[in-house]
Amino acid sequence: MVSRGMKSVINILKKNREKEIKKRVEESRAGLEEMARLTPLFKDAKLENIDAGGVPAAWMITPDVAKDRAILYLHGGGYKEGSITTHQDLAQRISKVSKTKVLILGYRLAPEHPFPAALEDSVRAYEWLINSEGYKPKNLIIAGDSAGGGLTIATLVKLRDQGVSLPAAAVCLSPWTDLALTGDSMNLKIHEDHFVSPDGLMFDARLYLGKTDPKNPYASPLYADFKGLPPLCIQVGSAEILLDDATRLAKRAREAGVEVQLDIWEEMIHVFQAFAVMAPESIEGINKIGDFIKKFF
Repeated sequence: MVSRGMKSVINILKKNREKEIKKRVEESRAGLEEMARLTPLFKDAKLENIDAGGVPAAWMITPDVAKDRAILYLHGGGYKEGSITTHQDLAQRISKVSKTKVLILGYRLAPEHPFPAALEDSVRAYEWLINSEGYKPKNLIIAGDSAGGGLTIATLVKLRDQGVSLPAAAVCLSPWTDLALTGDSMNLKIHEDHFVSPDGLMFDARLYLGKTDPKNPYASPLYADFKGLPPLCIQVGSAEILLDDATRLAKRAREAGVEVQLDIWEEMIHVFQAFAVMAPESIEGINKIGDFIKKFF
């Protein structure tokens, strides 16, 4: 039996830990938002905030987009950060090269809203596009980066399991698909990856998962059954600790009969496409995404 005094000590330590986590999350979110302000919208791009079936979202619209097609974009940020604002530059560039409207989803974040909140929101938004906005599944694509890339696959699996018609294809940029962190690249690439760290991923996974098994296929879609999923475009950098999350995803999907386009970019960092304002490699990667999307529309 733990004494009343020790229980008090444990409660104090617990509250201190909660304060530390809250401060770390708030500072990280603020830093990402600050970075996003360095890349303003194109003069010919339009951002329209909307409600996507109860989920905050925004349409990113660039000139000459098709009226009957759309991309549902799920941003990255370890499930604890990221927003419509942080990913508006990537969204506007994808919209421009694909000639397609992009719906950036502001899904709920951990630790305030742990698993399965993000998945529930992405599924709800996809069904809203079909049932309320009138889009046909064949004219939809789901895309995402990092945690959003993993969420893209999890959303496809959940939709399939619920008997909902799947989109034409999906795009995953540096997808985080294994929250159990078992990939060999976690250790092999640790000195090459200057963006993401195993400790950071472990922190994010703990916040998102709560008491959920890290190998739950709806949280870690690497462990899902991929049968019947649409074609996938996967881009990843060779200098990422998440390299194996992408390559194992591609391997397992192909084994299940899924068409996969896997592009491993030499010496590229995590979600290198997000730095198009500075790097030509980012623009090249985004152009390839546009080619893939137009192929399936």
